[in-house]
Amino acid sequence: MKTFIVTLFLIIASTPILAQNALEAEVKELSKEKWQWMADKNVEELTKLFHKDAQFVHMGGAWGTDRELAIIKSGGIWYKKADIHEVTIDIIGEDTAIVLNRITLLAEVGGNEVTNPFMVTEVYKMIDGNWKLANLSFVKLMERPGN
Repeated sequence: MKTFIVTLFLIIASTPILAQNALEAEVKELSKEKWQWMADKNVEELTKLFHKDAQFVHMGGAWGTDRELAIIKSGGIWYKKADIHEVTIDIIGEDTAIVLNRITLLAEVGGNEVTNPFMVTEVYKMIDGNWKLANLSFVKLMERPGN
């Protein structure tokens, strides 16, 4: 009987941790898919993901969802490949996730191919059972990964 009670206690005590890990895994996969959708210029999937009032911060400025989608669709910024070196995820409550990605981004900007190391912050909010990207901010790192 004692073994049963201890086992039951351990299961109950670990349930929030398991739920947290499941949310982290879900958001991590969504973030990874987002990078691929950006590389593919898949505006249809990105439109579903981006909150209508999301904010996007780049080296060249900040703007909202409509402009970001237009830039991706036109190829003004073509996110060709994001090499993800490190990902950390913090879940706040059950409806907010903050993702930090340390990446090297190969992009085409204004017809020129560029490679830059970035720390990218993504903020997701759970709305009506779906994660919505509320903020995507790029901060250029001074050193390349591995240096």
